[in-house]
Amino acid sequence: MSTSPLKNWQDSWQETGRQTVPDTKKQVKVKVQKKKWITTGEKFIYTIFSALLVGALYFSVSLSSSTDALNREVQQLEQQVERQQEINQNLEYKAKDLSNPDRILRIAKENGLKIQNTEVKQATQISE
Repeated sequence: MSTSPLKNWQDSWQETGRQTVPDTKKQVKVKVQKKKWITTGEKFIYTIFSALLVGALYFSVSLSSSTDALNREVQQLEQQVERQQEINQNLEYKAKDLSNPDRILRIAKENGLKIQNTEVKQATQISE
């Protein structure tokens, strides 16, 4: 008994569904556009800004690197100059020691030279 009312209801439902089918052909499909999270203009601006930022960072790092390399070269040159100045001072001291008049007289006597009542003076270079 309970099946017959359901059967009747199902039949009536199918009949009404068949009647509405020809009406659905007249429906127009509406395309729904989703709103974009970031617009193309914003993407372009962000891309340009990011490229400029990366370029600035690259320039900063390369400038820092070249400055560091230049500072290292300057320090090496300063060390070389200090070493050369030390060598020059040692050579000047040796030159003064070797040009001592007493030493010259002693070497002259050892080699058989005779000095007769003369004064030995140290020759100096005259700068013009």
